[in-house]
Amino acid sequence: MTAALRGADMLARALRQAGVDTIFSLSGNHIMPVYDALYTEKLGLVHTRHEGAAVHMADAHARLTERASVALVTGGPGHANAVSALYTAYMSESPVVLLSGHAPLNQLGRGAFQEMDQVAMARPVVKEAWAATDPDTIAHDFARACRLALSGRPGPVHLSLPTDVLEGKASNAMPPEAGDFNAEALPLSAQDAHALFVRLRQARRPLILSGPQGLTDSGRQALQRLQEACGVPAIATESPRGSNDPALGAFAPLLAQADCVLLLGKRLDFTLGFGKAPVFADDCIFLQVDADEDEFRRSAEALGDRLRARSRADFRSAAAALVAATADEGSWRMDADWPERVRNGVAYRPEAWRQQAAAASSASAGSTPSPLHPAALCAAVQPLLDSHPDAVLVVDGGEFGQWAQACLSAPHRVINGAAGAIGAALPMAIGAKHVYPDAPVVALMGDGTFGFHCAELDTALRCGTPIVCVVGNDARWNAEYQIQLRSYGADRTIGCELLPSRYDRVAVAFGGHGEHVDAAAELPGALARAMQSGLPACINVALDGLPAPVVRQVQQSA
Repeated sequence: MTAALRGADMLARALRQAGVDTIFSLSGNHIMPVYDALYTEKLGLVHTRHEGAAVHMADAHARLTERASVALVTGGPGHANAVSALYTAYMSESPVVLLSGHAPLNQLGRGAFQEMDQVAMARPVVKEAWAATDPDTIAHDFARACRLALSGRPGPVHLSLPTDVLEGKASNAMPPEAGDFNAEALPLSAQDAHALFVRLRQARRPLILSGPQGLTDSGRQALQRLQEACGVPAIATESPRGSNDPALGAFAPLLAQADCVLLLGKRLDFTLGFGKAPVFADDCIFLQVDADEDEFRRSAEALGDRLRARSRADFRSAAAALVAATADEGSWRMDADWPERVRNGVAYRPEAWRQQAAAASSASAGSTPSPLHPAALCAAVQPLLDSHPDAVLVVDGGEFGQWAQACLSAPHRVINGAAGAIGAALPMAIGAKHVYPDAPVVALMGDGTFGFHCAELDTALRCGTPIVCVVGNDARWNAEYQIQLRSYGADRTIGCELLPSRYDRVAVAFGGHGEHVDAAAELPGALARAMQSGLPACINVALDGLPAPVVRQVQQSA
């Protein structure tokens, strides 16, 4: 007679059924039944050094695969450690499923080991959160979590796993249907798509704005198809600096000239100045397509009668419907030079940056060491990102992170996103390497960022993921330092100093590759040796701690 399956076995089978091939996890008492079931199912396990790092790895994995990715942690403090990382995934619209161990249901309210209201703790930073209650339905709980994470506006979902549910026997072992794990489409009707284009055609300077969904691989392709079909510039942003995101070049002044904006899955939030001047003109009108009806309410409160149309649909379905609607007949009033002006504005970078990089790279290797200009550092990294069709750029950090986003491009990119939280770069790079194991994965981060999760170099070594970390070391929390300089003066800076530590030696101590660079001419060789080592690597670069760039289309020194 076949032994009855435990709830943990049902969950592990559901993970396999969902196509989950890698689980990012830190072990703990509550989830040992799941580990035992994963051993039986032979599912891949990346065992991390911090629960937050497991979520960051799953976040990068989810963004790059556009599938639900799983972080598995223990209950109580393990769950609490994971929740802060969920906020980054939430703001980046990343379909992460956080599975957390949980005190037994039959002990709740009696002072159980590590008992806490985990669902309430997670709820503000996820789309939905609940606890499994029955071994018979735990697989269906996981299928529902995947479906919710992927549907509408993607985002993280939390499922708590009480130990008595994991260890309990399932009396009805019916698995979910294959389609239960998939996203539910929320289409945009042809009628609504046509109505939106009627309004866009009346504008002289229209724009289409999207959020993080427009920066996934499929999202970029969808926006490109839409832009080519209708001619209206389509811009995606995921930065907390909004239109002043240095990766968008000199876009901000052009945004202020738009007279009609279609928000395609983009929240009207702080990144867009809530739709007000000076980010937008006072008479700019808005059209909105969103999967979340709450976004319509917020936009209406901010804009009043400037919100002229709203339609409920998910980003992917809406983009496809809008492309189809471009076949409708109708004349356009758009200024002939408007698309080119927007394209040139986004592409613009000050000539001074190129000159700075050229001067630094032409200096002899034996010249006097001096901190590198951020543009010079980035210029040395770009050839590595150009060397492979699936190279991944990971960026995290304050001021240096903004320089890296402005100066570097790659086939795939993962950044810390609109949350504005730092510390995720190293674990995100590990998650990315599991998606593209044969491509260079290069993570640029500040020295402050490196300190959060440097122990994940141990994870990278154990799991055979040779990432390259480039640490811009200016020996301070530079974003906060720059705020203090601007707001209070140079004589009132406090609490922002760090040591000029040799973070490359941390990598070596773990068994990885490390080098210190204090001249731009040394960096290409250091990068080449890091790649050739076949090990997780850290290149510690002495960096000139400049403020983040604010790009405008004038010739200026940075």
